[in-house]
Amino acid sequence: MGYERPNVSKMDGYTPGEQPNSLDVVKLNTNENPYPPAAPIMEALQKVTAESLRRYPPPNSKGFREAAAKFHDVDPAQIILTNGGDELLRLLITTFVEPGALVGMADPSYSLYPVLSAIQDAKTLEVPLNDDWTMPPNFAETMNAAGVNLTFVVNPHAPSGRLMPVAELEKLAQDLKGVLCIDEAYVNFVEPALGHSTVELVKKYDNVVILRSFSKGYSLAGLRCGYGIGSLNLVEPMQDKTKDSYNMNYVSQVVSTAALVHWEESAKTWEKVIQERARVTKELEALGWEVIPSSSNFVLATVPASFNGGAANVYAELKAQEILVRYFAKIERLQDKLRCTIGTPDENSKFLDALKKMK
Repeated sequence: MGYERPNVSKMDGYTPGEQPNSLDVVKLNTNENPYPPAAPIMEALQKVTAESLRRYPPPNSKGFREAAAKFHDVDPAQIILTNGGDELLRLLITTFVEPGALVGMADPSYSLYPVLSAIQDAKTLEVPLNDDWTMPPNFAETMNAAGVNLTFVVNPHAPSGRLMPVAELEKLAQDLKGVLCIDEAYVNFVEPALGHSTVELVKKYDNVVILRSFSKGYSLAGLRCGYGIGSLNLVEPMQDKTKDSYNMNYVSQVVSTAALVHWEESAKTWEKVIQERARVTKELEALGWEVIPSSSNFVLATVPASFNGGAANVYAELKAQEILVRYFAKIERLQDKLRCTIGTPDENSKFLDALKKMK
């Protein structure tokens, strides 16, 4: 006899990227920062005492919220610290989406969105992106017509890496009748010269929540820490009603605060990734691959069928050489593509050298 709720019984769970135990593997498949956390972050971790672990942590992450508010020039009440950005996604769905209702998103997008929606017994409305990975002009109109109360837009986009300009996001915020979550898990890798910032949208519109992550830009994927920035009418119900009690452990609060306060140290790694992204893009294009311009710490590239039999074969041959990239076998639009995380210069060279030997 099964005891699951019917919607849980029918759904599929999230499939994460491979996490090999060996440190010898060139791991370019899960978009981690290839560099270690900055020194001030590790110093904060080392200062954690046994007594601080004996006690319950601050229930509302007051210290972090104050630091993040200062960083973004908002009120602390507009900040919520979560157990990874994924907890914020779950809280948004739990708080603002009725069971049976629709959650909106582009197609393709972050594959966890439909999973979290299914747990809530909500359905998804997935609007295909244009061939050039831009948002179709009727996106907001489609969401509104279907009565969608929560729409996710990951920007820079995953898995393409394309950056949606702030002006387009603002138009979405204006047009959507429901909540707009701008998922900025990869925003630290946008070219600084672009001056890309969406925080002003939170100040202008009461339906916008921005998701930020420490997993990518701050080299803290193992910590599981993210946060949201939003208007009070969106953050308060999550903070005061629907989040778990003591949702953030003491170590996460201390380390994430240190990361944000000393962000300039982590920014040095962002610049390295941006430089290597340009090199990897150029060399893949020299091999005849088509690379989508990326503002993330990865590139999505189309592998010609004539290149070693195409994407699936290249993925398998790289894996046999202990070089992991991401292949989305179940998504038709991505079956001729590989998503490649930007690693260290040495890791990227091993990856590129392996490809050159296949050609």
